[in-house]
Amino acid sequence: MCGIAGTIRFDGRSAELSGLEQIIGAMRRRGPDGEGLIARGPLALGHRRLKVIDLSERGAQPMVDSELGLTLAFNGCIYNHRELRRELEARGYRFFSSSDTEVILKAYHAWGEDCVKRFNGMFAFAIAERDSGRVVLARDRLGIKPLYYHANERSFLFASSLPALLKGGIGDDGIDSRVDPIALHHYMTFHSVVPAPHTILNSVRKLPPASIMIIGADGHRHERKYWDLDFAEDRSRSFEEWQDVLIDGLRKAVKRRLVADVPVGVLLSGGLDSSLIVGLLAEAGQTGLETFSVGFESVGDEKGDEFRYSDIVAERFETRHHKLFVDSNELLPALADCVAAMSEPMVSHDVIGFYLLSREVAKHVKVVQSGQGADEVFGGYHWYPPMVGSEDPVADYTRVFFDCDHAGFAEAVAPELVGDDCSLRFVEDHFALPGAKLPIDKALRLDTTIMLVDDPVKRVDNMTMAWGLEARVPFLDHELVELAARIPAEHKIQAGGKYILKETARRVIPAEVIDRPKGYFPVPALKYLRGPYLAFVRDVLGSEKARTRGVFRQDYVQRLLDEPEEHITPLNGSKLWQVALLEHWFQTHLDD
Repeated sequence: MCGIAGTIRFDGRSAELSGLEQIIGAMRRRGPDGEGLIARGPLALGHRRLKVIDLSERGAQPMVDSELGLTLAFNGCIYNHRELRRELEARGYRFFSSSDTEVILKAYHAWGEDCVKRFNGMFAFAIAERDSGRVVLARDRLGIKPLYYHANERSFLFASSLPALLKGGIGDDGIDSRVDPIALHHYMTFHSVVPAPHTILNSVRKLPPASIMIIGADGHRHERKYWDLDFAEDRSRSFEEWQDVLIDGLRKAVKRRLVADVPVGVLLSGGLDSSLIVGLLAEAGQTGLETFSVGFESVGDEKGDEFRYSDIVAERFETRHHKLFVDSNELLPALADCVAAMSEPMVSHDVIGFYLLSREVAKHVKVVQSGQGADEVFGGYHWYPPMVGSEDPVADYTRVFFDCDHAGFAEAVAPELVGDDCSLRFVEDHFALPGAKLPIDKALRLDTTIMLVDDPVKRVDNMTMAWGLEARVPFLDHELVELAARIPAEHKIQAGGKYILKETARRVIPAEVIDRPKGYFPVPALKYLRGPYLAFVRDVLGSEKARTRGVFRQDYVQRLLDEPEEHITPLNGSKLWQVALLEHWFQTHLDD
């Protein structure tokens, strides 16, 4: 787990190193264990390293293989790197390190761009070919690792972090701060999900998941997708047989994510998903496992922690459990640093929870497994059951998931930013793609391949990496995701959702955790804005910077401020916080 960056010139000039050095410096927290920079004519690659596999300097990056004529900057982890190494050695390849980084280099030389299809893991990487001058960028199937870029006819600039990328946009290649109207529409409408290639800035894009981009020496770019999720339901197995298949898939996914030369812990919320990970690790023989939970002060009747359930799991499996309680006095001062760690604006209340929890976890381990993805993959949300047999899937989905409709968006933002109903069109287009016939499968596919990528997964990557912590997500093992897509939908959405996962989990973890009410990392203070939190929001939205930027209509902002607890989205988010968070992100990353 690291941070990567690079710059390529197409105008005959040498690569601009000062900008790249600034980018690498801005990603120091993603990789506190080392840095590297290699420049050759129009190309320069940079890297920040978090030592997890091959702790020696032989695993340092950017990694050069002079014999093969390849240079690599890589962020992530290839869990099956040892198996691939044996296969490559059988083909005659010689290795100078024990790193998964070098396996990518050899695999690319052996199998070309299709090497990505052999990787089980999370990754974003850039490979430079010495002889052709080509650069190949790739991102993992489910977008666990980020990759942002800025391009024009003179140059191409990329990095693992959008704010870091801004540090390198200088001179005639400067990155402007204009808002992307399509991304703004998604942010305000599609529950703050901004699908690739868009970002909130008009001049910055992100490589979509499961994609490869080839950049020629002349600047010509070609992009292709190498993986799709197919919902071809398999009804040849009984429910009991599916449980047998599923438990095997879960065991493999969790075991794969133990591949490391350092200890691996678990973020234990006390919910089904993280509890199951702990149980499976204990079943596999892991002892003395470090587990971590976070809780917040309650507001009114809304409870702020789930320690009751995490304690059950920690005691049952005898983990070394750490509980972090965050009171209101600590939460607000940490928000500025939390927003600074956001590559893109993230409105979910629990983002501050992951940030503060990661700070604590990083004191004990470098790698953790986390339960993100199970709700999307196994049908855990309340909007899935109504999709069964829906005669208007788009309307039924957007009615529940969207924060507002297009008319509501038009009431909120400046007239010149309104445009058309691009978020609704995005859902319509995605639902129309082949590979998912049933309305419920269309929703599950959209959430797994789009919403999950640009909300929960991005949130976890950003907040853990802010403290030099690598988060691994076994529920997003692509083989497990493909397996889940074949399971008939009714097995997933029964009894409040994730039914087959719950029934399978009974073989491993206590029933009290499985049959509990659905929970999450609640942060009530950011849903019901009161006292110092409301004052903070007023300062952000009332500032000269906010008025000058002019993204939001003042009458809309005032309406939210007049009734701060009344404007709640269908998914129980604060519309006032949504607006304030975006403006605070702008002020943090654009106005300094």
